[in-house]
Amino acid sequence: MNILLVYPEFPDTFWSFKHALKFIRKKAVAPPLGLLTVAAMLPAEWKKRLVDLNASDLTQDDLLWADYVFISAMIVQQDSARAVIARSKAAGAQVVAGGPLFTMEHAQFPDVDHFVLNEAELTLPPFLNDLANGCAQRIYTTTEFPDIHHTPVPLWSLANLKYYDTVSIQFSRGCPFSCDFCNVTSLLGHRPRVKTAAQIIAELDALYALGWRKSIFFVDDNFIGNKKELKSAVLPALIEWRKNKIGMPFNTEASINLADDPELLGLMTQAGFDTVFIGIETPNEDSLIECSKTQNKGRDLVECVKRLQRAGLQVQGGFIVGFDHDTPSIFQQQIDFIQKSGIVTAMVGLLQAPPGTRLYERLKQEGRLVAGREMSGDNVDGSTNIIPKMGLEMLREGYRKILDQIYAPHIYYARVFTFLREYQPSAIRFQLERQYILALARSIYQLGIRGVERAHYWRLFFWTLFRRPKLFPLAITLAIYGFHFRQVVELRVA
Repeated sequence: MNILLVYPEFPDTFWSFKHALKFIRKKAVAPPLGLLTVAAMLPAEWKKRLVDLNASDLTQDDLLWADYVFISAMIVQQDSARAVIARSKAAGAQVVAGGPLFTMEHAQFPDVDHFVLNEAELTLPPFLNDLANGCAQRIYTTTEFPDIHHTPVPLWSLANLKYYDTVSIQFSRGCPFSCDFCNVTSLLGHRPRVKTAAQIIAELDALYALGWRKSIFFVDDNFIGNKKELKSAVLPALIEWRKNKIGMPFNTEASINLADDPELLGLMTQAGFDTVFIGIETPNEDSLIECSKTQNKGRDLVECVKRLQRAGLQVQGGFIVGFDHDTPSIFQQQIDFIQKSGIVTAMVGLLQAPPGTRLYERLKQEGRLVAGREMSGDNVDGSTNIIPKMGLEMLREGYRKILDQIYAPHIYYARVFTFLREYQPSAIRFQLERQYILALARSIYQLGIRGVERAHYWRLFFWTLFRRPKLFPLAITLAIYGFHFRQVVELRVA
């Protein structure tokens, strides 16, 4: 049996880092964790081939070779997914689809032969059994959540790791919180299910054996959802594992209450975490109450961010505009908060309502879903599937104002300085590679000579070099990120 695993292309968004990756000659951020995990669950004797459309092309030879095309995608990849399905069917291959996009909207894809939905630990085995017996059904789904203690190590050998800047692994699934716009709990549940420390170490060992020394992204939706397991087993194991290891800094996603736990913070930085993405959403307390973002309410969010930065974690932030309690003043409030907090990588999007969420159901009852428009999942295309109370045009104009402001060179670089003055990183031994030296040279040419930000670039260059030399590589990286963000805003934001 020949199995072709295809990962659709992402559009050019903030998270694609497409324009930044060119500086280090990488093709994509990370290989597709879900597909590589599914590949490890397939019969060992089957022949497998991975095509990540973010890193390579899907050829006609690939499609003609395949008996089955396995495809997994998120909502933002839906246009590319449709094209892959059409090409696969035209080439005579059967299509097996799974992942968040198809779990939520499988009815929108009539040409798919088999849907293996929800979590593959439960739905893939019956599909494989039926396939072997010649009676495979069209849809395999479940309302249960699997124990992930037996989830295998992803089949990293299928991916050309030289294409990527980071690799994703997963410790837990599920989130204890109930933000009404988030579909994580509808997909993965409220009770965080975790892998064992031994599983995580086995995955890291596999990557280290392959020569991987760059960043590892723990792709959990809330890494600290099960603090007890982290403190007692996983983080101590990571601290022990890191001894005598070079490189492989960790980053992840967590809720803001991480700032309340000095013990957990200390263990994470000792283990090698240096970056965390936090869903800040909004400085508007009424909007936080509206969307049930209970973990963010009633706290000094700026001080929480700075506490994380001082502990050694760069905070990346997610922000949303378009809540019912947002007034026209929210746009400047967001700008002011982002600047004051020193969150350099600030991802701002319009509120959208994913199917299956409480927000979606409420707006459906209120008649405030846009007829005929599904959620795009794209945080920079200026679209939304809801009818905002402030009016769509005002929302779009305010959104554009935020992005024009926070990524303007003088404002962006000021925020970089705010962050660098606060940040106290832990000591991780990095492996200096030729690509990073070349990236520095490219940044000097693109940003320091040709760029509209050249005066700001050189000020950051020399300030960091003489005042905080250990942060010099990070400063250049953030300068490159700023270039990427401005390109995205100029090319894609309507």
